Amino acid sequence: MIGQAGLAGYRAIGRRSKAEARRSRPYRANDAYNRLSTLMRRLLRYLIRVTSPQRGGLALWDLIEIGLVALGFLAYFLVRGAVVDRTADAISHARTIIDLQDALGLWIEPRFQSWALQSDLLIRVMNFVYFWLDFPLLVGIGLLLFWRSRAQYTLLRDAVLISGAIALILYWSYPVAPPRYLVEFGFVDTMERYSNLSYQAQSMRPFVNPFAAAPSLHVGWAALVAFTLFGATTNWLIRGGGIVIFFAQGVAVIVTANHYLFDGVIGLVVCAVALAIAVALQRHGYPGIRSLLAWLERRGVRG
Repeated sequence: MIGQAGLAGYRAIGRRSKAEARRSRPYRANDAYNRLSTLMRRLLRYLIRVTSPQRGGLALWDLIEIGLVALGFLAYFLVRGAVVDRTADAISHARTIIDLQDALGLWIEPRFQSWALQSDLLIRVMNFVYFWLDFPLLVGIGLLLFWRSRAQYTLLRDAVLISGAIALILYWSYPVAPPRYLVEFGFVDTMERYSNLSYQAQSMRPFVNPFAAAPSLHVGWAALVAFTLFGATTNWLIRGGGIVIFFAQGVAVIVTANHYLFDGVIGLVVCAVALAIAVALQRHGYPGIRSLLAWLERRGVRG
């Protein structure tokens, strides 16, 4: 049997064990807090680095960003391609644009396409410019700038995504039928007739809004590419290439009967606004975000 002294000893040991357990709990909590603080501090440093337009190399966040940008473009085309059952409005708005251009002496689209149709080679070149030197070229240049000139990539990315968002609002609120819908003026859908590419094909319908003529982001995005290339390089051959593509796209949108002159002008205005916002983000937005992250690291997260 255990005597009183032994029982007292067991009780004392039990009290010491409980006290030690209570004392150990704060240390375990502190360890978890320290690990969390270290993780947060590393995350903040990481965000400070990757939000810098001057960053280089390739990190996990960069791969995630590429995926997010790809999803952003997919969402843009899906929303843009949403069914818009407003054919009458789109035709009416197109005629309003025609009347405006005619009043200004700028209704040149029928004569311009009629002249271009005299050369099969010219039409095929313009079809190539319209289709391949738009979004495919934009993706290629974006990836190249992502690797070689992150500041210019960031500027182009922001301007393109912002202009796309503005354009979606305009497409939805003011649908415009492209010239190829107005057959009474003699317009020909050159993409379908000469290149066997139809925006009305079943496979294209989820991504194409047939009444998204104004603004023309073909023209606007070509201007953004040319502007970005001027900032990314001093090579005048590359700069000249950007200018040539811009002017070629301006001709192609009319020759292929996909846009009016008015659409190209509005596309330039939309992209100019988007570019101004993107420049403001570069000069003030992102530095402000990095300053805030640095302040949080110094004041809010301590190991």
